[in-house]
Amino acid sequence: MSSILLVTSSPRGDASHSTRIARDFARRLQAGLPNSELVTRDLASDPLPHIDADFASGIYTPAEARTPAQQAVVARSDALVDELFAADTIVISTGFINFGISSNLKTWIDHIARAGRTFSYGADGAKGLVTGKKVYVVLASGGVYSDGPAAAFDQATPYLRTVLGFLGMTDIEFVRIEGVAMGPEAEAKAIAEAVARTNDFALAA
Repeated sequence: MSSILLVTSSPRGDASHSTRIARDFARRLQAGLPNSELVTRDLASDPLPHIDADFASGIYTPAEARTPAQQAVVARSDALVDELFAADTIVISTGFINFGISSNLKTWIDHIARAGRTFSYGADGAKGLVTGKKVYVVLASGGVYSDGPAAAFDQATPYLRTVLGFLGMTDIEFVRIEGVAMGPEAEAKAIAEAVARTNDFALAA
């Protein structure tokens, strides 16, 4: 059975362009894959706690020696990692917030970036262990950051490409919904272009 993991993170709920388009896209992907499963992790309605001292120490402590608090936080991280490994396709959505990704999404990444589980170090350096995945990132922004004078302010796409690639997920497509704060016409155009792009991806999947 094929599995699709949808990770949404905007605090704007149903008003979020990135959430709506990513959710509809994931459903179209599922419709094109008979017997596929769609797993949704909504980081806005069910946020993860920031990693803390119990997490930082617990992931390096043998399981039998962990405190109850360490056991709890590592178990939560393990469940997120298992969920990630179980997916064949991953759809991630985020708003462009202060030139980067949402803090909810960053926290999810902190929970899944685990030495010995999602990456390892060896004689040849770091090796990502989350391989064989297709990843789509839906990114909404009020301005235009893909090119032009504001492109240098885009810290979201380089970061996601780097960190996901570090974990082994190198087959990544970005779907931008940009310029949505530049007037109704620009907003409608951005949404239409993003929907068309996701339609193309869904047909090709």
